Amino acid sequence: MTFDEPIDRRGTHCSKWDMMEPLYGVSPQDGLAMWVADMDFRPPACIQRELEAMVAHGVYGYFGDDRAYLAAIRWWMQTRHGWDPAPESILTTHGLVNGVGLAVDAWTAPGDAVVLFTPVYHAFARIIRAAGRTVTECPLALDGDRYVMDFGSYDALLTGRERMMILCSPHNPGGRVWTPEELEAVADFASRYDLVLVSDEIHCDLVMPGYRHTPMTRIGGIEDRLVMMTATTKTFNIAGAHIGNVIVPDKGLRAPFAARLGALGFSPNAFGMRMATAAYSPEGAAWVDDLCAYLDGNRRLFDEGVNAIPGVRSMPLQATYLAWVDLRALGMPPEEIAHRIAHDARIAVNAGPSFGTGGEGWVRVNLATPRAVVAEAVARLQRAFGDVQ
Repeated sequence: MTFDEPIDRRGTHCSKWDMMEPLYGVSPQDGLAMWVADMDFRPPACIQRELEAMVAHGVYGYFGDDRAYLAAIRWWMQTRHGWDPAPESILTTHGLVNGVGLAVDAWTAPGDAVVLFTPVYHAFARIIRAAGRTVTECPLALDGDRYVMDFGSYDALLTGRERMMILCSPHNPGGRVWTPEELEAVADFASRYDLVLVSDEIHCDLVMPGYRHTPMTRIGGIEDRLVMMTATTKTFNIAGAHIGNVIVPDKGLRAPFAARLGALGFSPNAFGMRMATAAYSPEGAAWVDDLCAYLDGNRRLFDEGVNAIPGVRSMPLQATYLAWVDLRALGMPPEEIAHRIAHDARIAVNAGPSFGTGGEGWVRVNLATPRAVVAEAVARLQRAFGDVQ
């Protein structure tokens, strides 16, 4: 396959395309869906072959014997990221949003608070609040054209009720690849306040050329409080499989999470388990390498085009396929910006405020689509804001 191949996802129960009109007023007939974080690309052929083998067999019973699945995870983490999770530390969930919900349930109590570095993936706050906990926002600071953590200001923001901290690494929506030194500062902060540190690393494979992701597990001294979250779903565009892993190195810390899985009667999705096992392979790795090179081309095309609009600036993307675009210098009311993007440009994007404090005046744009679509989106945005001087 080629990433340039157009694939019509309309009318397939696709959230990204079939829900953008009721949510954003953008018709899928002439609109561009650039909001939900999935890709308009087919996964690698190794995943398709695995599904075809399941269909050919024709019996869809309970999944059992996860040794190949666990071996594939360990191989991927060893070869791609330089760490080797113990098989017993790997717990399977129905995706990582589900994993976050289970983590909040296992390691905090109603009335507790969870620290988020905002702006950040909006599902975190939604899950935390739905569970009867509160969010303590620690806003990221802008250092030139990138986000940094401002630990000098965070102590004053804590209430004493914090029991957990969730880190998004690489960062969504800002696309930062945190440095080892920054991760050490995160670890020190978690230790100082005795917080369970949940590191959501779902985007860890989608890194732009010239950058390298450091797993939080490679930062020493925090094994007794560290929770790693990884998945094949973002990397290989199989989010509908609802498969993810909560990897907890410490046995004592792992016990309450495993107990919650047992109490809720969780069992693995056979389709997701087999898709993930096929994905974490040399063929899958080669596909990811090609994908990241393609996404880098989309990033460069998009940045050059939107940065030519006076008052608009796309944050340089180090990882993920999600552009974070700063529109604050336009000086327009948020309603006018939203109208121009949805009505004039006919593009569905994520509004910045949904990502928490610091998101005001920004939008998130999904670039994981054929390059011709990115070029069309750039042209539409330039026309929609063509009167800006």
